[in-house]
Amino acid sequence: MTLDDEMVRALETNYERAPISRQDRVMLDYVIKLTKDATEVRPEDHDRLRDAGFDDRAILQITLIASWFNYINRVADALGVGREAVSREDTARARA
Repeated sequence: MTLDDEMVRALETNYERAPISRQDRVMLDYVIKLTKDATEVRPEDHDRLRDAGFDDRAILQITLIASWFNYINRVADALGVGREAVSREDTARARA
């Protein structure tokens, strides 16, 4: 599956209204909960993933990938990675 611009906008705006499968929506619900506060994830969340068709291996993979991205983003944020480039872009736009 390739993401067209319309799908990207729909996901960015409100994934709950985007034209995605129930399985994808359940996965994104889980990932968002994990991202906001992993201590709030309960066995019922895993049951919802199973009900949507994910097996335990897939649940582990979803959890590991989302957690890794959360970790890497926190490290980058703490070190200011990418901020300088964004600041330069903002400055260039302001001058234009």
